[in-house]
This record gives sequence, structure tokens and C-alpha cells, in this order.
Amino acid sequence: MLPPRRAAASRSKLAPTPPIRKPMARSTRVSLFEREVTTRLSPVGVDVLFAAPQLLVEGDVSATGYVGSTMLTFDLATTANLISDPPDAATAKRAASLMTEDPRTRTRARRIAIREAARAAGAAPLEPPQLDLRARAAGARIHLDIDVEARRKP
Repeated sequence: MLPPRRAAASRSKLAPTPPIRKPMARSTRVSLFEREVTTRLSPVGVDVLFAAPQLLVEGDVSATGYVGSTMLTFDLATTANLISDPPDAATAKRAASLMTEDPRTRTRARRIAIREAARAAGAAPLEPPQLDLRARAAGARIHLDIDVEARRKP
């Protein structure tokens, strides 16, 4: 057993002393700016996705125009060696939620849908179409649906 003096000394080494509390600083000025963190699709990431989407086109050409749908499917598993994010359902869901507001995605999807509508219409010239774009995730895949309506030019 340690003598009383040494026991007290070893206890003081084991129990740290609480830090000295400083008073809180009072703010007399405020910032004009509020900061926030945003997440967007990267331009290169959009390029990687649009490099090889699976394409499904359904539509009908009539005397008055074209009505159809173009679906682009992006399988994240095929991009695993090119993207640093995990190719899983959470990444697909997050990307799908950003795609409908991303201008690069909208432009590229629009070009593909218009090209497919023109191909389906054949020689019949079409007026600029009305498009509706929706995105959803299914597992590690992203489905981008573009509904197309276009009238024939008179």
C-alpha cells in the first residue's frame, strides 16, 4: 500500500482538472450573407451518364403529329470504374432528384427525345415539341422519362 502522500499525488495525475471557463463573446455586428451548401450534378458526371444510356422509345405518328415517350436508363453499375460515388440505390435516388432541375441533363435529354421523335415521324416535319421530363430511381438505376408531343408543320 502506498503512503498517504503518494496516493494523493497519483490520484491527482489521474483526474484532470476542469478547464477554466471563459465568458461568451458578445456579437455586436452581423453578416449580410447567409451561407449554405448546395449539391449539383457535376458536368463530367452528366457526361459519364449520357455516354451510354439504354434507350426505349414508344410513340405514335398520326396525321396531326407525334405523341410518344422516350426513356433513358442509366445503370450506375456500368459507371463504377468512372465515378467515385458508390453505385448504389442511395446515389441513384440522389442523382434522380437532381436531374430534373439540372440544365445540362434537361438539354441532353431534350435533344435525344427530339431526335427520336423526328426519326419516328420520318419525313414529316414537326413543330417544336412540348416535353415533360421526369426522373426516378429503381435500385442502382436511374430512369429519365421524356414525354413528347409535337404537331406536324402545315
